[in-house]
Amino acid sequence: MDRSILVRLVGFRAGFFHGDFLVYDRWRWLRKRLPKTRNGERLIDVGCGTGQFTIAAALRGYDAIGLSWDRRNQEVASRRASLCHAKAAFPIQDVRQLHEKTEFAGQFDIAVCFETIEHIMDDRKLVRDIHACLHPGGTLLLTAPRYLLRAITPDDNGPFRKVEDGGHLRRGYTPAMLRELCAQAGFAVEEISSCSGFFAQKCTWLLRKLRRGPVPLVWLALLPLRILPPLLDRLLARLTGWPDFTICLVAYKPRFPPEPQ
Repeated sequence: MDRSILVRLVGFRAGFFHGDFLVYDRWRWLRKRLPKTRNGERLIDVGCGTGQFTIAAALRGYDAIGLSWDRRNQEVASRRASLCHAKAAFPIQDVRQLHEKTEFAGQFDIAVCFETIEHIMDDRKLVRDIHACLHPGGTLLLTAPRYLLRAITPDDNGPFRKVEDGGHLRRGYTPAMLRELCAQAGFAVEEISSCSGFFAQKCTWLLRKLRRGPVPLVWLALLPLRILPPLLDRLLARLTGWPDFTICLVAYKPRFPPEPQ
């Protein structure tokens, strides 16, 4: 089913309920850390895909910009933003070359980077470049696969890519790995948490198995299941100890330089 048709019918939330069940979990995590605003704070979405998080941020009051190298994705994102009456921009930009956008230096209050860093060979440079885009006091909100995930389908166990061709270059991240990246870039870690539990993962497994079928029928068949992960996943985590799939980071760019020793 065409997501743009769904956007026209039900608004920006259509992007969270069309494909992967894990996407809505990331939105629930982000929404709690992205308060509505009327102050026009600037937000940059680094690796925005088809723009659903960028659009959602714009509708919460942010001056939002979403970056991707993919021209088609940016065109789709722009069209959906227009349908949602969201003031969001989608320039074409390879995030590996984010340092070249000198006009971005120190310009943003919030940076979102969801499920992108595991596709980038030089993840340390990416985090440093995001740090440079934020003004002092800015916040990074980042998600990636957890290193200690349980594979939903065999591809989650590799083999991982050796070159940047769009696939995953690494299994995922541990809290220590994210703290290391933040320390290298100059961020202070505020929070490391997780999302996407047992039921969301099993529904995603089912979706991946059914993807070869007629898309509208698959979407309609799975639609009733989409209300269940938010209701059941925390309970099932306590009962089974099943690990969440996604690791989530909140990091802060200090307002003040370190005191001289």
